[in-house]
Amino acid sequence: MTDTNVSTIAETTAKGPAFRYLSCLRPQDILVLQGPPLLGAAFAMRHLTLHHVAPHHVAPLVTLVVANVLLVAHIFLLNDWSGVHADLADPNKAAGVFIVRGVGRGEMAALTATLLVLSILLFRRLGTTPLALSLAIATLSALYSLPRFNWKGKPLLNSLTHLAGGVLHFLLGYSIGSALDRRGLAIATFFALIFVAGHLTQEIRDHHGDALNAIRTNAVIFGPRGTFAASLALFTFAHAILLLLALTGILPSVLAVLVAVYPLQLYWSYEALTDGLTYASVSRLQTRYRVLYAIIGVAMVAALAGAHARVQHSRQTSRRPPLAEHSQAPAASPFR
Repeated sequence: MTDTNVSTIAETTAKGPAFRYLSCLRPQDILVLQGPPLLGAAFAMRHLTLHHVAPHHVAPLVTLVVANVLLVAHIFLLNDWSGVHADLADPNKAAGVFIVRGVGRGEMAALTATLLVLSILLFRRLGTTPLALSLAIATLSALYSLPRFNWKGKPLLNSLTHLAGGVLHFLLGYSIGSALDRRGLAIATFFALIFVAGHLTQEIRDHHGDALNAIRTNAVIFGPRGTFAASLALFTFAHAILLLLALTGILPSVLAVLVAVYPLQLYWSYEALTDGLTYASVSRLQTRYRVLYAIIGVAMVAALAGAHARVQHSRQTSRRPPLAEHSQAPAASPFR
């Protein structure tokens, strides 16, 4: 352990256990993974507007957010706990390892288990389907991270795990406002493809450390450039799915215009490729496309709200009483 790591331990230990535990979390990653279930809930509860939201609508959403934060935090901490020795040997990760931050393995195991239990208890309040979906996600996390199963080190299987997890994560939110159906599964496919493509990008970023630790990720087995091509193909396929969903009416048709921003991601990807797919260049690419998909998420919510407002306006118009017989119709405008 380096002098820098020893100094970090001393500093974090002096700030108390709460700070030490919080310093081990990945706030940016946890925030990013609030998107799919919240958007799932938005698509399931698309008939609601601010004027129609009641306390019995708000409570499940708040419970979903808190439970999902706990679940995602558990997933990341389990991954960090399981891969602690590999992370200590990775020069890009060593400084952020929980042991370096003054948290022991036993403490981390207890914290990880506590987060899962609290999350499951909250999902139980939302019903049988959300509970089952959350348990399925936690199971996939254990299969991926725990050394006994080590799906992280099994090429293709690790990507299939993320594909299934991406579908389940969207449906987790969708299930609190609607029964699971083909529409929900179709929309979940878009988010799952983005999730898998992002996972491959993460593997490319961590390629050096994973190769050093003999972890058989896709990037280690097939090479960073081959994995990068696969990641880009999946991102492209996801946008094709988005366009198809919009054109077929499963999503609001206005969302078809979102594919126009995809060339921006292609350009950023080209920049990362020409920079040699270094840790820094891939990290920059991740930050950029995460912002892009956050904007897409906001656009989806806005489109849902707009579509509902148009439906409400149409209903109100159809309920208006007919004009009196003596009323004169207005002259047609030549500018129509």
